[in-house]
Amino acid sequence: MKNYKCVSDISKSDIEDFIVEESYLIDSWKLEEWYSLFSTGGSYLVPSTDIDYNSSPAENLFYIADDYFRLGERVKRLLKRNAHSEFPRSKVLHQNTNFRIISSDLDTLYASCNFLIHRTKIDTVKCFYGTAYYKFNVDGGEIKIKEKRLAMATEGLRKQGRISIIL
Repeated sequence: MKNYKCVSDISKSDIEDFIVEESYLIDSWKLEEWYSLFSTGGSYLVPSTDIDYNSSPAENLFYIADDYFRLGERVKRLLKRNAHSEFPRSKVLHQNTNFRIISSDLDTLYASCNFLIHRTKIDTVKCFYGTAYYKFNVDGGEIKIKEKRLAMATEGLRKQGRISIIL
């Protein structure tokens, strides 16, 4: 494991490896470990499909607008047997492509990738796809997610029905 001093130490290959590992943790339902990839104060955002992906959750309706605390509560709920929408758990498979480092400033690295997520439950497959925009920082020598924002490339959730998994 590398020991990063600042975001300028992070390469595109490091980002690819990080996102692949993140996807593995979600697909394996290792959600507490996934949550630990976020920096304290991090956020997980899924804007509705009829607004610009860069919109503010304070001024617009989002499918998901979790700050760090709410994200932790989401993880706890999903891991309980009484999480009715995900018990029994769905089988989930993340695929990520087209990794890009967009830019960086003093303490934040901006990156993106395209995603395709298959969710299978009760012999039904639902697909979620679009672009994931990340803000990364370095905390304690590790890459951490400051913000994960998923811009779905669909015109709504009619075919998917709902988002009951971690995208």
